[in-house]
Amino acid sequence: MQADPFAGVQYDGALTAGLMGSLTLADALLLFGFVFVLGACVGSFLNVCIARWPLDLSVMRPPSRCPRCERRIAWHENIPLLSWLLLRGKCRGCALPISVQYPLVELLVALGWVAAFRAFGVTFEALRVAIFGTILFGIAVTDFKHYLIPDGFTVSGLVLMLLFAVAHLFSDDASRFATPWPAFLGACVGAGAITLIGWLAEVIMKREAMGFGDTTLMAVVGAAVGAERALLTIIAGAFVGAVVFLVIVGPIVKLRSMRRGEPFAFPDVPFGVFLAPAAMLTLLWGDALIAWYLQRAFTA
Repeated sequence: MQADPFAGVQYDGALTAGLMGSLTLADALLLFGFVFVLGACVGSFLNVCIARWPLDLSVMRPPSRCPRCERRIAWHENIPLLSWLLLRGKCRGCALPISVQYPLVELLVALGWVAAFRAFGVTFEALRVAIFGTILFGIAVTDFKHYLIPDGFTVSGLVLMLLFAVAHLFSDDASRFATPWPAFLGACVGAGAITLIGWLAEVIMKREAMGFGDTTLMAVVGAAVGAERALLTIIAGAFVGAVVFLVIVGPIVKLRSMRRGEPFAFPDVPFGVFLAPAAMLTLLWGDALIAWYLQRAFTA
């Protein structure tokens, strides 16, 4: 009788992280190759969302076209990563450059999906992490480019996070995401906390300090991670954002203002750029960080 090749392997379900280490090299390459291609396709669609949602355009119609000459892009010119390389980064119609953002977003999303499935195996948890990370990445890029967080990202993200929380009730796998009631409470706490902070900042600074997009973003984050980690996300995002703008962005803007002979005005902060990665960090390591803090704060 042939020995069981997976004897002694610990895993929670088919192809979860424990079993992943027992795959042959060929099987692992096939699996992660498929995940990479799937992630690149998702990244291609994310590029459409980043380009159209800030302009209140549909992501379904019209079909993809060059933003300069408006020539319709054929299917073979729209293959993630490959088409940009084959076209040498130029539109076949007008020969003007195609932004490197497109292949870069596709590549980063693809790598993010591979990382999620490598860490959590072929599980519902991996899919949730990959989708949550994709939404956060789209929000960060859009806020960086346009100082705007479209409702398309936040509304769809909130609905998905709540639906995923309910769907997880039918799964036995452990999860880093919040269960339904904590998810609902987290959405309320996250949105409420960032709105209160924005209102206080507006009173102090005598100008608008935070947009409504940050409120809806934190509703999505709270629905994913719960109330405690939503608050931790705000703290972490605010800390990193303050350091980056005070140490890097502020001095650069001040130097440019001095060279132009213009009065210095502190630039607006696209807070979503910092909240988005902070949310992913708190999803993955927030509980450990909170436990570490509580242990030291309340230990005599």
